[in-house]
Amino acid sequence: MQTSLGHGIGMRSQHFDAWLHGPVPVPWTECITENILDVGGRPRAALEAARARMPVVFHGVSLSIGGCDPLDAGYLASVRRLCDEIEPAWISDHLCWTALGGHHLHDLLPLPYTEEALEHVTARLLRVHELLGRPIALENPSTYVTFAASTIPEHEFLAELARRTGCGLLLDVNNVYVGARNHGFSAEEYVDSIPPEALWQIHLAGHSDLGDHLLDTHDAPVVEPVWRLYERVIARCGPRSTLIEWDDRIPPIEDVIAEAHRAAAAEQRALGRGVP
Repeated sequence: MQTSLGHGIGMRSQHFDAWLHGPVPVPWTECITENILDVGGRPRAALEAARARMPVVFHGVSLSIGGCDPLDAGYLASVRRLCDEIEPAWISDHLCWTALGGHHLHDLLPLPYTEEALEHVTARLLRVHELLGRPIALENPSTYVTFAASTIPEHEFLAELARRTGCGLLLDVNNVYVGARNHGFSAEEYVDSIPPEALWQIHLAGHSDLGDHLLDTHDAPVVEPVWRLYERVIARCGPRSTLIEWDDRIPPIEDVIAEAHRAAAAEQRALGRGVP
């Protein structure tokens, strides 16, 4: 696994013209898997135009790895076909559950962090690797509630899951900051506990401050505390493929690219300082 593709941006429909008529001056891009799965037209054309010029990563929102419904074999077969056609650098999804009783809930819902849950997710993830013919990366979620039953800190749960399955980790630094503010844990301790050998990718995004809690909205520039956490991760783990997510109130693509350039500058600052 290549540790760093550089600093990319997400592919969003508002910017399809730029991708179709490119080149877009970034080294790689990430697509929401469900937006390009079994579809043609402009989404597929934009994907193929991007893939002709740079590495592409697929980022899913429907795996429901923590759920109790059976894994969706049809969905996974479609993802595998797409991977065979496009050859992404890797694919990822979220540590969450998204479906119940065959109904998709269109949200990334948290799960209790217990040994029983760890065994459940481990078994399902190993099966996903088998069905896809490749390992995937899992992203830490943004959360607004916790479970009284939890006995394992989230960062330890993720690290152990990576150890047991060989999955990668997609560290969303903004989600760490949101969770730390919402639940009162140490964001620094969290990022310092991520095993560097399992860290495939980093997400950076903006959020909304609603006073008594933060909401992960991906609709604004990255805030300074998140930049500091990002530099802390890079200083400890070295360069990692980093993506700017912007999913609401989406600005012109030049503004998103500028944020990716800011991430590249933050990486250079961190590498100059070394381990904090």
